[in-house]
Amino acid sequence: MRAYVVNEWVHPSQLKLVDNAPEPEATGDEIIVDVYSSALNFFDILQAQGKYQVKPPFPFTLGAEFAGKVAKGSPIPKGCPYKPGDRVFGNAQGCFADKVAVKWQDATRLPDNLTFDQGAGLYITWPTSYEALVGRAELKPGETVLVNAAAGGVGIVAVQLAKALGATVIAAAGSQSKLDICKTYGGADYTVDYTTENWQKEVLRITNGKGVDVVYDPVGRIADSLKCIAFKGRALVIGFAAGQIEKLPLNIVLLKNITVMGLHWGLYAYKEPSRIPIVWEELLGLFASGRIKPVLYDKIFSLDEVTVGLDALERRKTWGKVIVRIKDEKQRIVAKL
Repeated sequence: MRAYVVNEWVHPSQLKLVDNAPEPEATGDEIIVDVYSSALNFFDILQAQGKYQVKPPFPFTLGAEFAGKVAKGSPIPKGCPYKPGDRVFGNAQGCFADKVAVKWQDATRLPDNLTFDQGAGLYITWPTSYEALVGRAELKPGETVLVNAAAGGVGIVAVQLAKALGATVIAAAGSQSKLDICKTYGGADYTVDYTTENWQKEVLRITNGKGVDVVYDPVGRIADSLKCIAFKGRALVIGFAAGQIEKLPLNIVLLKNITVMGLHWGLYAYKEPSRIPIVWEELLGLFASGRIKPVLYDKIFSLDEVTVGLDALERRKTWGKVIVRIKDEKQRIVAKL
Protein backbone atom coordinates (compact mmCIF):
# COMPACT_ATOMS: atom_id res chain seq x y z
CA MET A 1 0.00 0.00 0.00
CA ARG A 2 1.18 3.52 -0.77
CA ALA A 3 1.38 5.88 2.21
CA TYR A 4 3.31 8.77 3.78
CA VAL A 5 4.66 7.15 6.93
CA VAL A 6 6.17 9.29 9.69
CA ASN A 7 8.89 7.49 11.68
CA GLU A 8 10.33 10.57 13.40
CA TRP A 9 9.48 14.27 13.74
CA VAL A 10 10.49 15.96 10.49
CA HIS A 11 9.37 18.80 8.27
CA PRO A 12 6.96 17.28 5.73
CA SER A 13 9.32 18.23 2.89
CA GLN A 14 11.51 15.37 4.13
CA LEU A 15 8.79 12.73 3.88
CA LYS A 16 8.78 10.17 1.09
CA LEU A 17 5.91 8.16 -0.35
CA VAL A 18 6.50 4.47 0.37
CA ASP A 19 4.97 1.68 -1.71
CA ASN A 20 5.06 -1.13 0.83
CA ALA A 21 3.32 0.31 3.89
CA PRO A 22 1.24 -2.23 5.81
CA GLU A 23 -2.49 -2.00 5.17
CA PRO A 24 -4.53 -0.75 8.14
CA GLU A 25 -6.48 -3.22 10.24
CA ALA A 26 -9.88 -2.34 11.62
CA THR A 27 -10.52 -2.80 15.34
CA GLY A 28 -13.54 -2.08 17.50
CA ASP A 29 -15.88 0.38 15.76
CA GLU A 30 -13.62 0.84 12.72
CA ILE A 31 -14.24 0.22 9.05
CA ILE A 32 -11.71 0.16 6.21
CA VAL A 33 -12.12 2.79 3.51
CA ASP A 34 -10.51 2.90 0.06
CA VAL A 35 -9.36 6.52 -0.12
CA TYR A 36 -10.15 8.26 -3.40
CA SER A 37 -9.35 11.83 -2.33
CA SER A 38 -7.80 13.45 0.71
CA ALA A 39 -7.52 17.07 1.86
CA LEU A 40 -4.43 18.96 2.99
CA ASN A 41 -4.62 20.93 6.23
CA PHE A 42 -2.16 23.32 7.83
CA PHE A 43 -2.05 21.14 10.91
CA ASP A 44 -0.63 18.28 8.80
CA ILE A 45 2.52 20.38 8.50
CA LEU A 46 2.64 20.84 12.27
CA GLN A 47 1.83 17.21 13.05
CA ALA A 48 4.73 15.87 10.96
CA GLN A 49 7.07 18.00 13.09
CA GLY A 50 5.52 17.10 16.45
CA LYS A 51 4.13 20.63 16.87
CA TYR A 52 0.45 19.69 16.81
CA GLN A 53 -1.58 18.64 19.84
CA VAL A 54 -2.36 15.26 18.26
CA LYS A 55 0.83 13.18 18.38
CA PRO A 56 0.24 9.57 17.28
CA PRO A 57 2.86 6.98 18.25
CA PHE A 58 5.47 6.16 15.63
CA PRO A 59 5.14 4.98 12.96
CA PHE A 60 1.98 6.71 11.76
CA THR A 61 0.56 7.83 8.44
CA LEU A 62 -0.05 11.53 7.83
CA GLY A 63 -3.37 13.00 6.67
CA ALA A 64 -6.68 13.55 8.43
CA GLU A 65 -9.53 14.06 5.91
CA PHE A 66 -10.79 11.68 3.25
CA ALA A 67 -13.52 10.76 0.82
CA GLY A 68 -13.80 7.25 -0.57
CA LYS A 69 -15.68 3.98 -0.54
CA VAL A 70 -16.09 1.42 2.20
CA ALA A 71 -13.64 -1.29 1.13
CA LYS A 72 -14.66 -4.69 -0.10
CA GLY A 73 -14.21 -7.10 2.79
CA SER A 74 -14.24 -4.35 5.43
CA PRO A 75 -15.67 -5.45 8.76
CA ILE A 76 -19.02 -3.81 9.51
CA PRO A 77 -19.32 -3.20 13.28
CA LYS A 78 -22.64 -3.46 15.07
CA GLY A 79 -24.69 -0.33 14.51
CA CYS A 80 -22.68 0.81 11.50
CA PRO A 81 -25.07 1.98 8.73
CA TYR A 82 -22.56 1.50 5.90
CA LYS A 83 -21.76 -1.44 3.65
CA PRO A 84 -18.90 -2.13 1.21
CA GLY A 85 -19.09 0.20 -1.76
CA ASP A 86 -20.85 3.03 0.05
CA ARG A 87 -19.45 6.51 -0.66
CA VAL A 88 -18.37 8.23 2.57
CA PHE A 89 -16.27 11.15 3.77
CA GLY A 90 -14.83 11.89 7.16
CA ASN A 91 -11.89 12.18 9.50
CA ALA A 92 -9.22 9.66 10.46
CA GLN A 93 -5.50 9.54 11.05
CA GLY A 94 -3.66 8.24 7.99
CA CYS A 95 -5.51 9.60 4.95
CA PHE A 96 -2.44 10.18 2.76
CA ALA A 97 -2.62 6.52 1.76
CA ASP A 98 -4.56 4.07 -0.39
CA LYS A 99 -6.59 2.82 2.58
CA VAL A 100 -7.45 4.08 6.04
CA ALA A 101 -9.11 2.65 9.15
CA VAL A 102 -11.98 4.89 10.27
CA LYS A 103 -14.32 4.84 13.25
CA TRP A 104 -17.65 4.54 11.52
CA GLN A 105 -19.01 7.33 13.74
CA ASP A 106 -16.41 9.64 12.12
CA ALA A 107 -17.70 8.90 8.62
CA THR A 108 -20.69 10.50 6.88
CA ARG A 109 -22.44 9.42 3.72
CA LEU A 110 -21.25 11.50 0.75
CA PRO A 111 -24.16 13.21 -1.04
CA ASP A 112 -24.72 12.01 -4.60
CA ASN A 113 -24.26 15.53 -5.99
CA LEU A 114 -20.70 15.84 -4.63
CA THR A 115 -17.51 14.30 -6.06
CA PHE A 116 -14.83 12.61 -3.97
CA ASP A 117 -12.61 15.67 -4.48
CA GLN A 118 -15.36 17.91 -3.11
CA GLY A 119 -16.16 15.53 -0.27
CA ALA A 120 -12.57 15.14 0.91
CA GLY A 121 -12.44 18.65 2.35
CA LEU A 122 -15.83 18.82 4.06
CA TYR A 123 -15.30 17.27 7.45
CA ILE A 124 -13.28 19.95 9.26
CA THR A 125 -13.83 23.31 7.57
CA TRP A 126 -17.59 23.27 7.02
CA PRO A 127 -18.79 22.36 10.54
CA THR A 128 -16.11 24.63 12.01
CA SER A 129 -17.43 27.64 10.13
CA TYR A 130 -21.08 26.72 10.54
CA GLU A 131 -20.91 26.20 14.29
CA ALA A 132 -18.82 29.36 14.70
CA LEU A 133 -21.30 31.54 12.83
CA VAL A 134 -24.52 29.86 13.93
CA GLY A 135 -23.82 28.10 17.21
CA ARG A 136 -21.46 30.64 18.75
CA ALA A 137 -21.99 34.04 17.11
CA GLU A 138 -25.72 33.41 16.45
CA LEU A 139 -25.45 35.28 13.16
CA LYS A 140 -28.69 36.89 12.01
CA PRO A 141 -29.84 37.86 8.51
CA GLY A 142 -28.92 41.44 7.73
CA GLU A 143 -25.82 41.52 9.93
CA THR A 144 -22.35 42.26 8.58
CA VAL A 145 -19.47 39.79 8.85
CA LEU A 146 -15.76 40.43 8.37
CA VAL A 147 -13.96 37.23 7.34
CA ASN A 148 -10.16 37.32 7.66
CA ALA A 149 -7.97 35.09 5.47
CA ALA A 150 -11.16 34.77 3.45
CA ALA A 151 -9.62 32.88 0.52
CA GLY A 152 -8.29 30.06 2.73
CA GLY A 153 -9.87 26.72 3.53
CA VAL A 154 -12.13 27.77 6.41
CA GLY A 155 -12.30 31.40 5.27
CA ILE A 156 -13.96 30.76 1.91
CA VAL A 157 -16.40 28.43 3.67
CA ALA A 158 -17.28 31.17 6.18
CA VAL A 159 -17.86 33.61 3.32
CA GLN A 160 -20.27 31.22 1.59
CA LEU A 161 -22.11 30.27 4.76
CA ALA A 162 -22.51 33.84 5.96
CA LYS A 163 -23.97 34.76 2.56
CA ALA A 164 -26.33 31.76 2.63
CA LEU A 165 -27.46 32.83 6.11
CA GLY A 166 -28.40 36.28 4.86
CA ALA A 167 -25.42 38.35 6.04
CA THR A 168 -23.44 41.02 4.22
CA VAL A 169 -19.86 39.74 3.88
CA ILE A 170 -16.64 41.74 3.82
CA ALA A 171 -13.81 39.43 2.79
CA ALA A 172 -10.28 40.35 3.90
CA ALA A 173 -7.10 38.86 2.43
CA GLY A 174 -3.54 39.85 1.56
CA SER A 175 -3.54 40.12 -2.24
CA GLN A 176 -5.82 41.18 -5.05
CA SER A 177 -5.80 37.69 -6.55
CA LYS A 178 -7.13 36.21 -3.31
CA LEU A 179 -9.73 38.96 -3.00
CA ASP A 180 -10.89 38.09 -6.51
CA ILE A 181 -11.27 34.47 -5.38
CA CYS A 182 -13.49 35.63 -2.51
CA LYS A 183 -15.81 37.44 -4.90
CA THR A 184 -15.82 34.85 -7.66
CA TYR A 185 -16.14 31.67 -5.61
CA GLY A 186 -17.39 32.86 -2.24
CA GLY A 187 -19.80 35.57 -3.31
CA ALA A 188 -18.38 38.22 -0.96
CA ASP A 189 -20.17 41.57 -1.12
CA TYR A 190 -17.03 43.64 -0.44
CA THR A 191 -13.29 42.99 -0.18
CA VAL A 192 -10.42 44.69 1.67
CA ASP A 193 -6.68 44.10 1.61
CA TYR A 194 -5.61 43.83 5.24
CA THR A 195 -1.94 44.34 4.36
CA THR A 196 -2.61 47.99 3.49
CA GLU A 197 -2.27 50.71 6.11
CA ASN A 198 -5.43 51.63 8.01
CA TRP A 199 -7.52 49.05 6.15
CA GLN A 200 -10.03 49.20 8.98
CA LYS A 201 -11.15 52.63 7.74
CA GLU A 202 -12.42 50.99 4.56
CA VAL A 203 -14.46 48.54 6.65
CA LEU A 204 -15.93 51.43 8.61
CA ARG A 205 -16.75 53.24 5.37
CA ILE A 206 -18.54 50.17 4.02
CA THR A 207 -20.58 49.87 7.23
CA ASN A 208 -21.38 53.60 7.40
CA GLY A 209 -19.23 53.99 10.50
CA LYS A 210 -20.96 51.28 12.51
CA GLY A 211 -18.39 48.50 12.13
CA VAL A 212 -19.04 44.80 11.60
CA ASP A 213 -21.33 42.72 13.78
CA VAL A 214 -19.16 39.60 13.57
CA VAL A 215 -15.44 39.05 12.99
CA TYR A 216 -14.40 35.56 11.82
CA ASP A 217 -10.65 35.08 12.23
CA PRO A 218 -8.66 31.89 11.51
CA VAL A 219 -5.30 33.61 11.06
CA GLY A 220 -4.52 35.73 14.13
CA ARG A 221 -5.81 39.22 13.29
CA ILE A 222 -8.43 39.69 15.99
CA ALA A 223 -6.62 42.62 17.64
CA ASP A 224 -6.45 44.54 14.35
CA SER A 225 -10.07 43.74 13.57
CA LEU A 226 -11.36 45.11 16.86
CA LYS A 227 -10.67 48.57 15.41
CA CYS A 228 -13.64 48.10 13.07
CA ILE A 229 -16.03 45.98 15.13
CA ALA A 230 -19.47 47.30 16.04
CA PHE A 231 -20.80 48.02 19.52
CA LYS A 232 -21.89 44.67 20.98
CA GLY A 233 -20.05 42.88 18.15
CA ARG A 234 -18.83 39.27 18.37
CA ALA A 235 -15.29 38.22 17.49
CA LEU A 236 -14.68 34.56 16.64
CA VAL A 237 -11.22 33.11 17.32
CA ILE A 238 -10.85 30.14 14.93
CA GLY A 239 -7.07 29.69 14.80
CA PHE A 240 -3.63 31.22 14.41
CA ALA A 241 -2.50 30.27 10.91
CA ALA A 242 -0.08 33.23 10.87
CA GLY A 243 1.91 31.43 13.55
CA GLN A 244 1.53 33.65 16.63
CA ILE A 245 -1.02 33.48 19.43
CA GLU A 246 -2.46 36.93 19.96
CA LYS A 247 -2.65 38.94 23.15
CA LEU A 248 -5.78 41.10 23.11
CA PRO A 249 -6.20 44.58 24.62
CA LEU A 250 -9.07 43.91 27.00
CA ASN A 251 -9.80 47.61 27.42
CA ILE A 252 -11.26 47.54 23.89
CA VAL A 253 -13.39 44.53 24.82
CA LEU A 254 -14.74 46.58 27.71
CA LEU A 255 -15.18 49.92 25.97
CA LYS A 256 -16.86 48.49 22.87
CA ASN A 257 -19.01 46.08 24.90
CA ILE A 258 -17.98 43.19 22.64
CA THR A 259 -17.72 39.43 23.02
CA VAL A 260 -14.64 37.40 22.08
CA MET A 261 -15.34 33.70 21.70
CA GLY A 262 -13.48 30.64 20.50
CA LEU A 263 -14.51 27.70 18.37
CA HIS A 264 -12.67 24.36 18.56
CA TRP A 265 -14.88 21.98 16.61
CA GLY A 266 -12.79 18.94 17.51
CA LEU A 267 -13.83 19.25 21.16
CA TYR A 268 -17.49 18.68 20.33
CA ALA A 269 -16.91 14.94 20.00
CA TYR A 270 -16.05 14.90 23.73
CA LYS A 271 -17.92 17.89 25.15
CA GLU A 272 -21.14 18.09 23.13
CA PRO A 273 -21.51 15.11 20.77
CA SER A 274 -25.25 15.67 20.45
CA ARG A 275 -24.56 18.86 18.49
CA ILE A 276 -22.58 17.12 15.71
CA PRO A 277 -25.47 15.40 13.86
CA ILE A 278 -27.54 18.58 14.07
CA VAL A 279 -24.79 20.61 12.38
CA TRP A 280 -24.32 17.99 9.66
CA GLU A 281 -28.04 17.70 8.99
CA GLU A 282 -28.24 21.45 8.43
CA LEU A 283 -25.08 21.53 6.32
CA LEU A 284 -26.10 18.61 4.11
CA GLY A 285 -29.45 20.31 3.58
CA LEU A 286 -27.65 23.43 2.37
CA PHE A 287 -25.49 21.35 0.02
CA ALA A 288 -28.57 19.60 -1.38
CA SER A 289 -30.24 22.96 -1.99
CA GLY A 290 -27.26 24.22 -3.99
CA ARG A 291 -26.92 27.30 -1.79
CA ILE A 292 -23.36 26.30 -0.85
CA LYS A 293 -20.67 24.42 -2.77
CA PRO A 294 -17.13 23.30 -1.89
CA VAL A 295 -14.42 25.58 -3.30
CA LEU A 296 -11.30 23.70 -4.37
CA TYR A 297 -7.85 25.02 -5.24
CA ASP A 298 -7.43 24.89 -9.02
CA LYS A 299 -4.60 22.33 -8.92
CA ILE A 300 -5.52 18.85 -7.73
CA PHE A 301 -2.36 17.11 -6.49
CA SER A 302 -1.61 13.41 -6.92
CA LEU A 303 -0.56 11.22 -4.01
CA ASP A 304 3.12 11.50 -4.93
CA GLU A 305 2.74 15.32 -4.82
CA VAL A 306 1.54 15.61 -1.21
CA THR A 307 4.73 17.33 -0.09
CA VAL A 308 4.45 19.79 -2.99
CA GLY A 309 0.92 20.63 -1.94
CA LEU A 310 1.89 21.04 1.71
CA ASP A 311 4.70 23.37 0.69
CA ALA A 312 2.29 25.54 -1.32
CA LEU A 313 -0.10 25.56 1.65
CA GLU A 314 2.67 26.51 4.07
CA ARG A 315 3.78 29.38 1.82
CA ARG A 316 0.17 30.58 1.55
CA LYS A 317 0.12 30.16 -2.20
CA THR A 318 -3.19 28.29 -2.21
CA TRP A 319 -6.84 29.18 -1.78
CA GLY A 320 -9.97 27.20 -1.01
CA LYS A 321 -9.46 23.58 -0.01
CA VAL A 322 -6.33 21.84 -1.30
CA ILE A 323 -7.06 18.31 -2.48
CA VAL A 324 -5.01 15.19 -3.21
CA ARG A 325 -6.59 12.75 -5.65
CA ILE A 326 -5.39 9.29 -4.71
CA LYS A 327 -7.39 7.34 -7.27
CA ASP A 328 -10.00 8.15 -9.89
CA GLU A 329 -13.53 6.93 -9.28
CA LYS A 330 -13.38 4.62 -12.31
CA GLN A 331 -9.93 3.30 -11.40
CA ARG A 332 -9.87 -0.32 -10.41
CA ILE A 333 -8.42 -0.92 -6.93
CA VAL A 334 -5.70 -3.56 -7.00
CA ALA A 335 -4.34 -4.71 -3.67
CA LYS A 336 -0.54 -4.91 -3.42
CA LEU A 337 0.67 -8.35 -2.42
